Parts: sequence; C-alpha cells; structure tokens
Amino acid sequence: MPTICMFYGIKISMNWNDHMPPHFHAEFNDNKAIIDIINVKVLKGYLPKRQLRLVLAWAELHKDELMQNWELAREGKELNEIKGL
Repeated sequence: MPTICMFYGIKISMNWNDHMPPHFHAEFNDNKAIIDIINVKVLKGYLPKRQLRLVLAWAELHKDELMQNWELAREGKELNEIKGL
C-alpha cells in the first residue's frame, strides 16, 4: 500500500484498485482508520482524538488531490505524494 503523505507521525496511504467508496488509510502508532474522502469521515477503525482532527483537517484541504490519487489507484497507476500539514 503506497504511502502518499506523512505528518506528525501519521502515515497516509492508499491501496491500488481498492473497494468503494473512495477512501484512504491513516495510521498512527498501532491505531488505524479508513477515511471516506468525499464525506471526510471515519468509515472504520480508530485514531486518537488529536490525530483524527489533524487527519480530517488535512483531508478537507486536499480533497481534490485525494480524489485524483483515488482515480490513479483504480487504474493501477503511480500515486502522487500530497503535502502534509
């Protein structure tokens, strides 16, 4: 699963040809969450409150870039790195 961003110890990644809805994976220490790109909300998993706030704020700022990466991933193409906070 390619890493597309890292900030404040949080790793953001996206799978190639993953299931719908469009989403990304966020990890902090041993905590993992799947975040819906369109609605910017947790689909599954858990992140500590502070890290979750950072991830959701970051996702709002980079929604267009995340959707571009989602489309690239669905096509099996190389993903773009996205700037962190």
